[in-house]
Amino acid sequence: MNFDYSETQKMVAESARDFAQQYILPHVMEWDEAQTFPVEVFKKAGEFGFMGILVPEELGGSGLGYHEYIAILEEISKVDPSIGLSVAAHNSLCTNHILSFGNAEQKHRWIPKLASAEWIGAWGLTEHNTGSDAGGMNTTAVKDGDHWVLNGAKNFITHGKSGDIAVVIARTGEKGDSHGMTAFVIEKGTPGFTSGKKEDKLGMRASETAELIFTDCRIPDTNRLGEVGDGFVQSMKVLDGGRISIGALSLGIAKGAYEAALKYSKERVQFGKPICEFQGISFKLADMATEIEASELLLHKAAFLKNEGRPMTKWSAMSKMYASEVCVKVANEAVQIHGGYGYTKDFPVEKFYRDSKLCTIGEGTTEIQKLVISRNILK
Repeated sequence: MNFDYSETQKMVAESARDFAQQYILPHVMEWDEAQTFPVEVFKKAGEFGFMGILVPEELGGSGLGYHEYIAILEEISKVDPSIGLSVAAHNSLCTNHILSFGNAEQKHRWIPKLASAEWIGAWGLTEHNTGSDAGGMNTTAVKDGDHWVLNGAKNFITHGKSGDIAVVIARTGEKGDSHGMTAFVIEKGTPGFTSGKKEDKLGMRASETAELIFTDCRIPDTNRLGEVGDGFVQSMKVLDGGRISIGALSLGIAKGAYEAALKYSKERVQFGKPICEFQGISFKLADMATEIEASELLLHKAAFLKNEGRPMTKWSAMSKMYASEVCVKVANEAVQIHGGYGYTKDFPVEKFYRDSKLCTIGEGTTEIQKLVISRNILK
């Protein structure tokens, strides 16, 4: 076992840190308050190789693994979790779905544009009335010759309006049948493919979330990913990696909030001494630091298994569940340590507090992670 980053991993983390400081930090609250999705920043991230992290170099990507992926998301999310969320969704959901299940022609057709951020990617599984019950989806795809006709809608979709391409899971069989869903790639501008309501969110406000709407949307069979009926099974495999993404996002939030609280506790003087010298504060910091460390170790265990191609569903669920709950707890304590100032927008912890909650919900709630973990340990 080696708990140190390699030189490459250190360089990758430093590059992400510099990127976040230069291109993200000056605009964090401006984007948050206006709910601006800064497309130009993601184009710049593409130049740094952050939009095709896991994509092989021959397809225009960075050719990196999951340890580097965690490092990049962590550094970006320490500055602005909403940008980290969008980088994660683009990489692990849309791009990774095509990379994992597309044929050679499909990969060469779409992946280079995604890896460079020429195109921003979206991924559509969730619907208004289904949530965690993806098998109950109402969006359908009906075969018509060598085409498919899609009807329905998806909601809570990252990049639902600004995305140039979306991987969408639609029902091609009976409702509730795990082999009755199929994945399709749909490009922006396809007739019958539009976006709907943009969500007004508590946090992660610079990461665009909107509906995808399909009205007699006709796409060729060449846009189908994998076999008919494999869409749900593919999605569950994609989400295994996606949980590492949300875990890394959570880790970044927790570290950002903790570092802000630690700094403030050393500067804030009460009763003649810095508040970090009071046991009530120092014990909070000790708990925060320990739980962050545990989150990081769990994440890198899942990353190791993923890189090795070994079964890691249980570990990805554990790491996502634990890291996301820890980031909410740490963000909450960071606000508490700041006292009244933590409730103002003059300090970064109120935004970490708002942003953190999504991590226990997105890409499978904490309750769904417990279901996944329990099923694996009870096999």
